[in-house]
Amino acid sequence: MFKWLRRLRALPPIPEAAWRATLERYAFLGALPVAAQQRLRTLAAEFLRDKEFHGTQGFVITDEVALAIAAQAVLPVLNLKGGLDWYDDFVGIVVHPSEVVARRKIVDEAQVVHEYDEVVSGEAMDRGPVMLSWQDVLASSITSDGGYNVVIHEFAHKIDMRAGDADGCPPLPAGFAGKRSTRESRAAWLAVLQPAYEDFREKTILADRFGAEPPWLDDYGATSIGEFFAVACEAYFVNRPNFARDFPAVLALFDAFFQPERT
Repeated sequence: MFKWLRRLRALPPIPEAAWRATLERYAFLGALPVAAQQRLRTLAAEFLRDKEFHGTQGFVITDEVALAIAAQAVLPVLNLKGGLDWYDDFVGIVVHPSEVVARRKIVDEAQVVHEYDEVVSGEAMDRGPVMLSWQDVLASSITSDGGYNVVIHEFAHKIDMRAGDADGCPPLPAGFAGKRSTRESRAAWLAVLQPAYEDFREKTILADRFGAEPPWLDDYGATSIGEFFAVACEAYFVNRPNFARDFPAVLALFDAFFQPERT
């Protein structure tokens, strides 16, 4: 359906009790300033109007499921110019009851094909649907100390992929970081994110191979700079104090891009 036609439809009502329960369950949403919570609620209603939810393996999409996903999904775009336009390349959200096993195929530098199974809690497909494990969505209500949030992770990938590949650099607005061109803005972005990723990767290697203290951030972020961006976004939105302590330069970079409101 054309985007303009979808927007002619009335927004679905979000009952007050259901909204309050969502803010209480996901404390990082309840900690937002009141004005930001109000905008989040409106944007979540727009998300619910525009997206289609599908359950698999007998999983039933209830109002609780849809609202929990919508409220967390719209948080990263709450203050971005264009709002939900960042997510206009897809409609479907597929929800599994728990993690799923995905078959992967990669070709290495020697052009040798490797196939393997990977257990995933979520996946964002380029110009395609988002897949989420409800078990992990629910877990996001109690995993903020570790900076974990599967919904924000997958929707951060969607933001990243607006510029093409998930390479850790989303499309940047004109004049970002005081630069005159998109190329210069991208260079300024990567000048901050790339060394932070490399330092994080080094720490995860030291922890894994030599018994050093592991970083608190999810080590999945060490697999690529694109995954580091998504993992960093999780922590940025759900545990700002810890993220600010360990990644101050990335925090400033993300603040310039996401433009959060703080009390």
